[in-house]
Amino acid sequence: MQRRVLITGLGTISSIGMNIEETLDSLLNKRSGIKKSKNLQSVHKDDFVFGEIPLTLSELKDMLNIPQHEAYSRTSLLAMLAAKEAVDNAGISDINKYRTGFLSASTVGGMDRSELYYSDFLTNDTQNKYIDSHHCGDHTEKVADLLGIKDFTSTISTACSSSINTIMFGARLIKLGILDRVIAGGVDSLSKFTLNGFNTLMILDREHCRPFDETRSGLNLGEGAGYVVLEADDIIEKEGKTAICELKGYANANDAFHQTASSPTGEGAFLAMTKALKLSGLNKDDISYINVHGTGTGNNDLSEGIAMKRVFGENIPPFSSTKGYTGHTLGAAGSIETIFGALAIKHNTIFPNLNFVNTIEEIGIRPETDIITNREIKNVLSNSFGFGGNNSTLIISKI
Repeated sequence: MQRRVLITGLGTISSIGMNIEETLDSLLNKRSGIKKSKNLQSVHKDDFVFGEIPLTLSELKDMLNIPQHEAYSRTSLLAMLAAKEAVDNAGISDINKYRTGFLSASTVGGMDRSELYYSDFLTNDTQNKYIDSHHCGDHTEKVADLLGIKDFTSTISTACSSSINTIMFGARLIKLGILDRVIAGGVDSLSKFTLNGFNTLMILDREHCRPFDETRSGLNLGEGAGYVVLEADDIIEKEGKTAICELKGYANANDAFHQTASSPTGEGAFLAMTKALKLSGLNKDDISYINVHGTGTGNNDLSEGIAMKRVFGENIPPFSSTKGYTGHTLGAAGSIETIFGALAIKHNTIFPNLNFVNTIEEIGIRPETDIITNREIKNVLSNSFGFGGNNSTLIISKI
């Protein structure tokens, strides 16, 4: 019989919390982390609001006891903090007792440092140590070294679906018997590159984003990291551990409609959701809550709404976008929101879609705007959709 894949540990850092406890408190108290930036070095930083973690690079290094002169990007430091919390949260004391892998995702890698020192690279060698930390895989290697993982590492970069894809990959490795457990997730830090890129696309909101609202005008960029510990059911049974939830279904689909836009029929999102449901063995009526991708852009929310209506008809489960809390954390979004889904299951709570007022006329559906408690949350579906039509869906379930 094929192994079941269970989630035993969670770790996250974002603008709404330095850890799981702080994050849950912010979610329950509708406390958004979106505000003006303190750390971003850009001429445009005062034009927008961000989901920024209010710590400097120096402060993050101090938290990890890393000497200030060593070449660690902000991306690497955020990943290290979140991944370490996930391992501790899972109660893992010997990382190499079982075959363990680390899979991580990022879209900007160490660009938060290398973009600052680009001119230096060209004229002198004072900051050349940051050249090697530029690529996305550098943070993966640094986290693996921190945790002592030797069996398997890999880095995925598929835009904003990146970290959900690491979780899928990890589940497959466990089911195939290649690994026994995997720490999977993703990280991204704010950078001038992403700010300038999204600003050029004209999909940034200068105020707080309003996912699924008729007046939505763009997203808020955020930063953060999120990791889950995936373990095979036989390992959990052998260790006498208790899991948080089960990873029941997952799927990735690509509609190849446009470099940045979602298709008007929501084809990629529709395929990802329907395939994830099929793999899970659940019916569409079994879904208790959907954490939607919900960026707050005109194109994404309409396309995702159309896809949900195609999948669920007129009986769409309660849904919300949590990007009004954290902003869009890009490659980290999928894993951070999978963690939110796990917290929803654990605490029988649906977190609200902040800043929603007016229904989108074309689809006529409304997200949840208040915290819903004392309702059993059995199955959570989480969507993450990336540029290029790379669409991914996960389903996690109460055990």
